[in-house]
Amino acid sequence: MASRRNTSFTLIPNQKYRRSNRRSSYFSNTRDSDFQPLSTLGNFKALPLEIFLIILRYLSVKDISMLSMVSKTVSQRIINYISTSSGSKRLLLQDFHNLELPGGRQDSTILEHYRSLGLLFKRCTLLLPTKERLKYIHKILAEVSCFKFNGCAAPMQCLGLPCYGMFLQTLTAGWDELECHRVYNFLCELSNLSRKMQTVVCSKPGGARKLELRIRLFCRNVLLDHWTHRSDSAFWLTRILKPWPMVNQARLLYIIFGPISPQDGQVVWQKMIEDPTDDSSLKDLADAIKLLYDTGTKEWTADDVISLVDELSVVPREWLLENNARLLILSGNNICFTFMASKAVNGRAIDLARLMVFLALVCEKELYCMDWAVKMMQKVCNVFSTPVERNNFLQSVANAFACVIMEMMQSIMSDEKTKAWRNSLTCPRS
Repeated sequence: MASRRNTSFTLIPNQKYRRSNRRSSYFSNTRDSDFQPLSTLGNFKALPLEIFLIILRYLSVKDISMLSMVSKTVSQRIINYISTSSGSKRLLLQDFHNLELPGGRQDSTILEHYRSLGLLFKRCTLLLPTKERLKYIHKILAEVSCFKFNGCAAPMQCLGLPCYGMFLQTLTAGWDELECHRVYNFLCELSNLSRKMQTVVCSKPGGARKLELRIRLFCRNVLLDHWTHRSDSAFWLTRILKPWPMVNQARLLYIIFGPISPQDGQVVWQKMIEDPTDDSSLKDLADAIKLLYDTGTKEWTADDVISLVDELSVVPREWLLENNARLLILSGNNICFTFMASKAVNGRAIDLARLMVFLALVCEKELYCMDWAVKMMQKVCNVFSTPVERNNFLQSVANAFACVIMEMMQSIMSDEKTKAWRNSLTCPRS
């Protein structure tokens, strides 16, 4: 009895052990199967590569960019597809000169395509270092001649550079400043941009008209015009200007944003020094100045911007005061007042008085509120530290008004005499 009890006692634990061992073995097998490394292609593993490439042909660029985020392996397959002749032919549209669709639809369609393509490249190359990303992207885009600095024979009628700029803007959006520095240096190295800029700033204004036009188009269409945030535009404009001394910065600013001929798009250098101009000729310059002043970047102080404006007003020679005044008005209250206050502080009261007169004349000419000019005058008067300086300034303003009125009267009388003389020549003799 005792022996049987002992035997049964010893058998029961053995049975429990065996049952427990089977359960343990089952869960072990289950966990092993659950944690087996799955293919990073997922369900695409069952597809031959040829079928995968056929599927890509039916997807939009946006859909392909979404698919590239599925896994590293899928992304690599898409990169390989882009590198093929069929992939590059489909993705790198080059219909940059067909502008026949009404309402600019062709422009918006191809620009939107390159925005999507920039997003695709951004996602596909996400894991690569910046240097390797840029090398790969350049290798793919190098076959598009209209993306190059001198690649297109008709740059004014070409959407190549705007598409390239849209692509780069989408690609680099959200990158930190160090990476964007590398992008700018990479582009300068590819296009030899710095050497070309040196050529135009060291030449006589208008001495290299075609090169000036190319620099303007490249900087505007590729680097500056596509950003939605002003801080981004200010960053890229700073990269263009800051390597140069102030006099060259002013020259480059005029080349990139100054007035151009409507016929051939080339920079018009004499426009500011020969005749009064209108707002449209100065708007881009004023917007660029405000961009540098208002974004508060550490690389531009208020004094830097005011000095740049002062230097700009003598490019290529001293501007007409009316054009100078118009630029200040378009640049906004802060820049206008700071510019004039700097003249007051530096003892240039007579120059300041004449400028004040032309501010009033531009306001009258363009039907701007004259109350603005009066308030600006009051603010400038408060800059002078003593009543004597203030009274001398006011007397200079009165004298400047008198001189301008006399000049206008002489001009009117001269025109009337010229008309009378011409009429006498055309009148038949009795």
